[in-house]
Amino acid sequence: MNITTDYLQKILTGKFELALLDELIKYGQYKKVPMGAYLIRPGEYIRSVPFILNGSVKIMRPDKEGREALLYYLGELDTCAMSLTCCLGSKQSEITAVVEEETELIAIPVEKIDEWICRFSSWKQFVFQTYQKRFDNLLATIDEVIFHKLDERLLTYLHKKVESCQCRKLTITHEEIAQEMATSREVISRLLKQLEKEGKIQLMRNKIEML
Repeated sequence: MNITTDYLQKILTGKFELALLDELIKYGQYKKVPMGAYLIRPGEYIRSVPFILNGSVKIMRPDKEGREALLYYLGELDTCAMSLTCCLGSKQSEITAVVEEETELIAIPVEKIDEWICRFSSWKQFVFQTYQKRFDNLLATIDEVIFHKLDERLLTYLHKKVESCQCRKLTITHEEIAQEMATSREVISRLLKQLEKEGKIQLMRNKIEML
C-alpha cells in the first residue's frame, strides 16, 4: 500500500504540519505487521522508530535471568519513548517490542528523529509528550508496587489489556501473565481464581473474560 498525505492527514487530524506529513511519506516506511511479530529485541541497534497508526504493541523489559516485565503498550498515534532514547543516544535496545494485534505503522529512520525536533515544533511537542506519558506510566507503576497488593495490580493489568485490545475476552495464559508481572504462574492462577469468586472475571481455557 502506498501511503498518501491525504491518508495521513485524515488519521492525524492536524496533529502535524503538512510539511512534516510530506516528510513522513518521503522518508518513513509504511508497514502492516502481523500479531506476534517482533519489532525490537534487546541488544539490537535501533535503525528506525515505529510510529503507530493503529493497532497495539507491547513493550517489555527483560532481566538478567531472561524474565520479562511489561512496561507499557503502544496504541494509535503513539511511539516508543525507549526507542527514542536509544536511537538518540546510539545505544543498543534494552526492550522487547511485540505486536499484540495486527498493526499499521510508519518506521521512521533514526537520523530524522533529531532533525525533525529542530525543524518541526509539532514533532518536538509530540516527542516531549511521549516522554511525559511514559514518565507518568512509570510513576503509576511505582505507586502500584509500593501501595497496591498483587491482586490489585493484577486487576489493573487486566483492565489495561482490555483497554488496549478494546475487547472483553482476553486470549492469554496464566504463564504469560506471570511473565509480564514478574511473578510465578502458581501465584497468578490463585489470584485469578480469587477474582473469579469475587465475580470480577470468568476463567476459560486460555481465555479470561472481564465481567
